[in-house]
Amino acid sequence: MTLDMNKRVVLRFVDEAINRQNLNVLDELVVADFLEHVPFPGQGPGREGLRQTLALFHRAFPDIRWEVREQIAEGDKVVSRFTWTGTHRGVFLGVKPTGNRVEVWGIVIDVLRDRKMTESRIIMDIPTMMQQLG
Repeated sequence: MTLDMNKRVVLRFVDEAINRQNLNVLDELVVADFLEHVPFPGQGPGREGLRQTLALFHRAFPDIRWEVREQIAEGDKVVSRFTWTGTHRGVFLGVKPTGNRVEVWGIVIDVLRDRKMTESRIIMDIPTMMQQLG
């Protein structure tokens, strides 16, 4: 796989799985035994744990929109700097819906093999997001 192909897989994941909320695409883009090195609180293992976490975000922020601001690829890794925005409409980390709009930045390092995501390390500015929720 070329570096550009790896970047395209990650961009497709962001566009389809997150922004379009098509979690079925995970079967094409993520291996079953996917490893999240920095799991979201309560995130289960593998692709199904990722699916459940994304569904949680979709319920809590139904208008969620991720934008990749910068992307660097080397070897089997893709590093993406992103921001996402959304309106808090569902329970999130125990916080009842506030109707507040949030903007969150983050960086993720994805590892790919054979056009599928195998591992990820994601860092998001959760403290600022929680402040924005009130």
